[in-house]
Amino acid sequence: TNQWFLPAVRGDIPPGCAAHGFVCDGTRILVFGGMVEYGRYSNDLYELQASRWLWKKVKPQAPSNGSPPCPRLGHSFSLYGNKCYLFGGLANESEDSNNNVPRYLNDFYELELQHGSGVVGWSIPVTKGVLPSPRESHTAIVYCRKDVGSPKMYIFGGMCGCRLNDLWELDIETMTWSRPETKGTVPLPRSLHTANVIGNKMYVFGGWVPQSAGGEISAPDGEWKCTGSFSYLNLDTTEWIGLIPDCQEDKSNSLPGPRAGHCAVAVGTRLYIWSGRDGYRKAWNNQVCCKDLWYLDTERPLAPSQVQLIRATTNSFQLKWDEVPTVEGYLLQLHADSPVAPVAGIPGTGVPETSVLSSQGGCSLHQSPQSLPSVPYPEMKVDHPSQTNNLIPNNVQVALSSSSKVEGKEKIPALENKVTQETMKNHADATGFKESNTPSLLPVCTSSAQTSANVGELHDLDKQSVNPDASVSCTLSSTQTMVTQQAVKTESSSTNGAVVKDETSLTTFNSKSEAAETAYAMPSARVSTGQTNDSHSSRAPQRPPAPVKSRDRRWYDVGIFKNNSAVVSQFYLLPEETLNINSKTEGADVPDYRLLKKQDLFPGTVYRFRVAAINGCGVGPFSKISEFKTCIPGFPGAPSTVKITKSVDCIHLSWEPPASPSGNILEYSAYLAIRSTQLQENPSQLVFMRIYCGLKTSCIVTAAQLSNAHVDYTSRPAIVFRISAKNERGYGPATQVRWLQDMKTSGSK
Repeated sequence: TNQWFLPAVRGDIPPGCAAHGFVCDGTRILVFGGMVEYGRYSNDLYELQASRWLWKKVKPQAPSNGSPPCPRLGHSFSLYGNKCYLFGGLANESEDSNNNVPRYLNDFYELELQHGSGVVGWSIPVTKGVLPSPRESHTAIVYCRKDVGSPKMYIFGGMCGCRLNDLWELDIETMTWSRPETKGTVPLPRSLHTANVIGNKMYVFGGWVPQSAGGEISAPDGEWKCTGSFSYLNLDTTEWIGLIPDCQEDKSNSLPGPRAGHCAVAVGTRLYIWSGRDGYRKAWNNQVCCKDLWYLDTERPLAPSQVQLIRATTNSFQLKWDEVPTVEGYLLQLHADSPVAPVAGIPGTGVPETSVLSSQGGCSLHQSPQSLPSVPYPEMKVDHPSQTNNLIPNNVQVALSSSSKVEGKEKIPALENKVTQETMKNHADATGFKESNTPSLLPVCTSSAQTSANVGELHDLDKQSVNPDASVSCTLSSTQTMVTQQAVKTESSSTNGAVVKDETSLTTFNSKSEAAETAYAMPSARVSTGQTNDSHSSRAPQRPPAPVKSRDRRWYDVGIFKNNSAVVSQFYLLPEETLNINSKTEGADVPDYRLLKKQDLFPGTVYRFRVAAINGCGVGPFSKISEFKTCIPGFPGAPSTVKITKSVDCIHLSWEPPASPSGNILEYSAYLAIRSTQLQENPSQLVFMRIYCGLKTSCIVTAAQLSNAHVDYTSRPAIVFRISAKNERGYGPATQVRWLQDMKTSGSK
């Protein structure tokens, strides 16, 4: 939400301090040391349980082979596994806090943590090799290569009367210090900078650097300045790569300004930079505090989950997919079983077979210490459910300052929602994307603070009913679905599955797959035992599938969406000349959706969907392919507003009639996914038993029936129900419900 909030903390709240050590271990935070006031430093250790906002002062045991750490500031405090590593800092030799006698430290401590909460105690590891020189305001990170598995701690820079740019390595397993040889241009000597690990790279930003020409190490009382320079060290090859040089001019305010004493945190593959101060030496007394928040996308986002179906009608789908962390939007595409004729007479935009989004002027930071283009920050318009499509016109450029004020060169008609986003890079096809090593750095708009609130989650309902349509957004899929927040979610399947009259008979829903493409989840139905009397769609006239040539198997853009849901009733047709371009073409322009014609969805037609996430580095890989079918006119829609109420020995299942019954509803059928030997052979193929057939919009599920239920673990443990309605023409699509179970409950089923 990009919204600050001020939590109501309680317990042993620590005094305000500066230049402390800080680590995050799951939902707890440990804070050590720091300057309480000028000349008075601390060696206290505090723990914050962020799940309860509870502070606690902890007292570790003293080391058996020495004294505990003395009060200090500017030290490093790094976490790996269940241990924190403390190195260096600045102490006051004088007992009088008003008479500050600085002493730089290079002592090294290990703090063992207890699981969840509390600590064991300090220890002083016996190390080999030459210790790094004393210093403060340095950085320390821990990195472990996947193929080697030996964790290393890296210390860079700091201050010891003059600023440093040396790199030290500690092998944590052997406790051996060394100085690795590096390649590339080493960053300027600095202190009060930040260093963060993302992947195999250590990103170093900002800090105080010498003011003297050429960046030589200055004398103890020399001049210094803040820098906005930005580099990373490849920890596998120990090569430095410059991203933003110290002399980089940024007249458009599209990059973070020079600063020191800021903070930076990595969330997934995104690096956030917050606050800090800018200015020259203290005597000038002109330091300015920064209040801006920036982020850096270091690589393309991961592929989202398969597209899931919430509800299908004769000419639309309501779709959903799992969120991908730290992304700006999602590109949704569809592919029709029947070939869609290209549109003639529309100007071509140079888009390959899978329509391409490309950057206008480049939004990434190039890996060159010599020069960097300014970072354009285009504007994305979003119009989503009621939610149709979000569009990015290819001829809009937007300048964005650090205060996040947006000014566009061209006005676009205002849509219902708007999201500011970076320029999108090229996306090729579903099988792969060009690797991006050019991160993109962008400012973030934040909202004012608000009081925090806890969001509860119902895992099991006890004499309660949940209206999923009214209380939470639905999460649906054709087979299995991840459910969030509430215990019950409804999901409409476009499955035309066979219905069996006998309760003991079984209905099997299985997923098709295609050799040439990733498997998709469009369940078809077959009867494993028993006799089929009715069918959801067997009585409906089926349109014979048109022969599809390989050159006609094209993906069409549905739109770009800010959120992870969409209502799809149309898609964009590409110009005829566009379709003749090879699908591997790169560097094509963004299609201007305003110039493209839209095609409505047809009833009774199968459509394939895929989705890709978008961040500052471009469009990531596409998800696996899902396949859904629009409803055939005349059949009833899916039941809605499913409620589950639990009692002592049974549960009560109820629902609302379809919004579009298309005639008189003759009966409803409810099904329960049950355990079966077929599930052991193919876990993705659920087997359903009918547990109700009648005119009522409710039924009782007995304890005996529940004892035979299959607990689906594809996302979180859940019992799966399906409900469908029948009119004169037959059964319509089913609504699928996942009833979340806690581990104890699911273990007893």
